[in-house]
Amino acid sequence: MSHHSHPPGFHPIRRDQLLQESVHDSYQIKGKLPEPTLCTDCGAVYHAGHWQWLAKPSQAHLARCPACQRIHDHYPAGYITLSGDFFAAHEQEILQLISNLEAKEKKEHPLQRVIDIEKTAHGTLVTTTDIHLARGIGEALLHAYRGKLEFHYNPDQILLRVTWLH
Repeated sequence: MSHHSHPPGFHPIRRDQLLQESVHDSYQIKGKLPEPTLCTDCGAVYHAGHWQWLAKPSQAHLARCPACQRIHDHYPAGYITLSGDFFAAHEQEILQLISNLEAKEKKEHPLQRVIDIEKTAHGTLVTTTDIHLARGIGEALLHAYRGKLEFHYNPDQILLRVTWLH
């Protein structure tokens, strides 16, 4: 295992550790929303205590869901860095795997979305609205292609950085 210096506030975690939010996420709902509430951006419906994909209610309160708020604020919860020769050679296939995983997760969990996929000087950066989706993408890449996977969780910001190298 290589030893890297870690930015202040980041703690490496083992792959088998569950992420427990130790502080309140400012993007989580404070108290209960009136039901039904319709997200003004994506059309998700807050019903029975959580956001779901339902038919648009005729009489609904309007609000922005936490995922759309993160997108609006440009404030991701998850960052996945993809790099290496293998990634460069299989980029389209790997990005398709990420797209398929996001579609599957988003269908069941409306708040789990990819915000952006952008080229950087060191590879490609994928940002997500949810730490669990970021972790799931990293695990899917490791399962499908092997390589090296690192997680860095910042509990103060409810932020997960995933690095996949191959």
